[in-house]
Amino acid sequence: MSAIASLAEDRVVEGVYAVAKKERRRTRGGSAYLALELVDPSGRIEARVWSDVELLDARFGEGDAVRVLGRVERFRDRLQLDVRSLEAAAEADPAEMAPAMRRDAAELDGFLEFLAAEISHPGLRATVARFVDDEVLRAALRGLPAAETHHSYAGGLLEHTVGVATLCREAAQLHPRLRADLVLAAALLHDVGRTAELERGPTFRATEEGRLLGHVHLGLRLVEERAAALETEVRAELLHAIAVHHEARGARTAEASVLYHANQLDAAAATRPVE
Repeated sequence: MSAIASLAEDRVVEGVYAVAKKERRRTRGGSAYLALELVDPSGRIEARVWSDVELLDARFGEGDAVRVLGRVERFRDRLQLDVRSLEAAAEADPAEMAPAMRRDAAELDGFLEFLAAEISHPGLRATVARFVDDEVLRAALRGLPAAETHHSYAGGLLEHTVGVATLCREAAQLHPRLRADLVLAAALLHDVGRTAELERGPTFRATEEGRLLGHVHLGLRLVEERAAALETEVRAELLHAIAVHHEARGARTAEASVLYHANQLDAAAATRPVE
């Protein structure tokens, strides 16, 4: 079986993959073809079905595991799989075939707990603990991506959360005027809404609430539900930082601004190619 990360141009491939995306399209000449994105724990690759489209299209759906025979080609400087044969692989669990993070999940879990324990403010510490101690939520962090454009693999949400919180912790140590407990709590909770926004892999489709409301709104709702004991002002500042972590101009506190920039930095560092 061929792992996606090991594929090379002109290589004949046989393997079992999950279908992360499936679209039926037409060529300029009007012929139907299938545009696919295939994934396994090692990565992802675009694939095309040019022949027997009607027959093969009926054999699988988006999110299924499939057994594929094809040949790797290069198209616009990217590898692409020309599918010759394809059938459903009922014996495989598609959720286990989502692209996975390269870092050790247990190590990241430990970092998450360490960062949460750094918070000394009783109300913020208790609020964060309600999430960190939630095994369902912890499993979602390990199983979901942070976004489609960065950390876009199972466990990316955990990796990104730890990364952003670490950057915020370091910033607070460099600049003592920052309220370290507030910025660290906001960093640990800033993307918690992803756990309600996305379904498990391999497609990571948006839930109905996720599609309509988005992860920021959903995250604010989750935090409000678990932050009832917080003082009014502290709760407002925590929610504000989470609410504007994608909006540089929306930040009204230094802590919210630091969270915005830490979020941008971690996303850029994870995706920017090295020259």
